[in-house]
Amino acid sequence: MSSQPSFAQDSAASSAADDVAKAFGSTVGGVVKSLQGLSVPLPALAQLQSQYLEQATELWNQSLQRLQSPANDASPGGAKTVGDRRFAGQEWVENPAAAYMAQMYLLNARTLLQLAEQVEGDAKTRARIRFAVQQWIEASSPANYLALNPEAQRKALETKGESIAQGLRHLLQDIQQGHVSQTDETVFEVGRNVATTEGAVVFENELFQLIEYKPLTPKVYATPMLFVPPCINKYYILDLQPENSFVRYAVEQGHTVFMVSWRNVGPAQGQYGWDDYLAMGVLTALRAARDIAQSDRVNALGFCVGGTLLGAALAVLAGKGEDLVESVTYLAAMHDFADTGQIGLFVDEASVASREQTLGRGGILPGAELATVFSALRANDLIWPYVVNNYLKGSTPAAFDLLYWNADSTNLPGPMYCWYLRNTYLENKLRVPGALVNLGVPVDLGRVDRPSFIVATREDHIVPWRTAYRSV
Repeated sequence: MSSQPSFAQDSAASSAADDVAKAFGSTVGGVVKSLQGLSVPLPALAQLQSQYLEQATELWNQSLQRLQSPANDASPGGAKTVGDRRFAGQEWVENPAAAYMAQMYLLNARTLLQLAEQVEGDAKTRARIRFAVQQWIEASSPANYLALNPEAQRKALETKGESIAQGLRHLLQDIQQGHVSQTDETVFEVGRNVATTEGAVVFENELFQLIEYKPLTPKVYATPMLFVPPCINKYYILDLQPENSFVRYAVEQGHTVFMVSWRNVGPAQGQYGWDDYLAMGVLTALRAARDIAQSDRVNALGFCVGGTLLGAALAVLAGKGEDLVESVTYLAAMHDFADTGQIGLFVDEASVASREQTLGRGGILPGAELATVFSALRANDLIWPYVVNNYLKGSTPAAFDLLYWNADSTNLPGPMYCWYLRNTYLENKLRVPGALVNLGVPVDLGRVDRPSFIVATREDHIVPWRTAYRSV
């Protein structure tokens, strides 16, 4: 550096700055060594290190000034919030050491992400590196550790250790149930305060039950509606509580509504594949709804993976010339898998081949495994806040019906899951006319000429809105 930092005369401060530089070099070195076969241009690395040392020096000077003039903290220009919701508590502001630690963590995080952006490699490799670095950054936040979190420490003192004891009880409970509690699961119960729209099972087979909901109007439309939810979660995403139930709303508008409730499959159903989910699932449900309602056609709605299955089923019907569906709605569903967001980072030939070896000929993929992957995509929203709240502070998470549903996952048969992975996420064949054959019919989504309503959601981290929009 061309000029000495302002604290260079202070030996302790100089030593601290050296420690920071060494820590940065060690961290960067560890990341760089883990990127086998990849490299970061030396000029970019040198520039990042120079910027890092300059900003670290500035943070250290600010911390020294605060320690030397603590009275100034009460002034408008005194202690300030760190600017990140994880460190928004007053304890992070009032404690100079905690504030400095939080600011240094954020500086380290920014620098490592900038470093990841400079790695030379193809687009998918760079995206994987960014994701891995982001995961490490989020896990290493000082807010996640009792010894470094002043909010959790203060609560432990105020409760005389009871918050720590309660946090341990929460941890043991979550270990037993196999997932981090994101809501107070004792508040909800299916049939009592979620999934309360009145209905009855009118058909069932090895893969699903078909629910028909009780009419709430004197007259109903002649054409019924069939909802196909994702097969990796329970059906009641569309029927949570009365005030946010799409099922109840549709019934109140005079529609006869049928719902596919996918079975939480066990070993006895471990041989089922994609074609089975089309033939025994979607197509059987469409025909059953039509026959029970004594209608010529059905209005169909598919949500998430349910929408993917519905699209493939409609392509089979189109190929056979069977006129069964009047209109179709897709809610956050993928048919073109060219851009699957962060989920696609987990899928490559090696990972799919490994799954095919272990599950492709039979077996069960636990729903909890997929739920963990989905949560990891937004760890700062769906994992670490609950670790801090439940375990470090010993608090019970707030009651939230959507997160209760999110934790209520279902298993998938291995062959179906492996087929889905290879032919959609990995090879993106569903969108290519004739590239796939389902139930003996070449699949061509272009032949599905039903009126369609397509919904894409901006904040969806599982079905990116651009991908859902490609269904147009």
